[in-house]
Amino acid sequence: MTLSVRIIPCLDVTDGRVVKGVNFTNLVDAGDPVEMAQLYGAEGADELTFLDISASSSGRETTLDIVRRTAEQVFIPLTVGGGIRSVLDVNRLLRAGADKISINTSAIARPELIAEIADRFGSQVLVLSVDARRARTDSGFEVTTHGGREGSNLDALMWVEKACALGVGEILLNSMDADGTRAGYDIGMIRAVRSVSKVPLIASGGAGSLADFAAALDAGADALLAASVFHFGVHRIKDVKSYLGSHNYPVRAIATL
Repeated sequence: MTLSVRIIPCLDVTDGRVVKGVNFTNLVDAGDPVEMAQLYGAEGADELTFLDISASSSGRETTLDIVRRTAEQVFIPLTVGGGIRSVLDVNRLLRAGADKISINTSAIARPELIAEIADRFGSQVLVLSVDARRARTDSGFEVTTHGGREGSNLDALMWVEKACALGVGEILLNSMDADGTRAGYDIGMIRAVRSVSKVPLIASGGAGSLADFAAALDAGADALLAASVFHFGVHRIKDVKSYLGSHNYPVRAIATL
């Protein structure tokens, strides 16, 4: 049985507002996270990802109140990330309404956190967010931390392999070079990560044209995450699904009222 391609809007949140920039800089206010979550749920999003992009860099926890209010408005799987450092943090977010949680910086600092979360809650709730950029590492890709602000000198493919062995259930691969550019997903990066990982792979960073979504799937992605093209009205979710469906990619139908 072929699984449907998941289309996932991403809400990058800082100080209680959705923001979007290019390569995580020059951030522009894009709206209220709860209102946008409700809109995307109604428009046919398959999942929703909520990333508190300043939580790790500022050393604080993800805003639970926004997560609660967002979860009350959406009836699709909700992934939450940003500032998660312990099993206790995961428990709080799941109780607040998150279905899955995403970790990045804290897992690099203490990889055993991956196994702790997987053992307690199951791999299905654990998404590893990999903010990667092209660099002089063995694979040519380096993992960044703190919302893309700091390099790690950690080879992205080696990290993905290790994290999968520790128990992550899914990889959210974001190209820091392509993020917000609308120049297309980093196809080489997707292919490289696909070659070392058997868990579901979400492609993120660079979506622009409708053909970009198909190209990421051809490179090995199982799901497609995008932000600016949805936030600023370049494409609607139904446009992406219609395009993919017409090109024989399996997508979930959007319910009509």
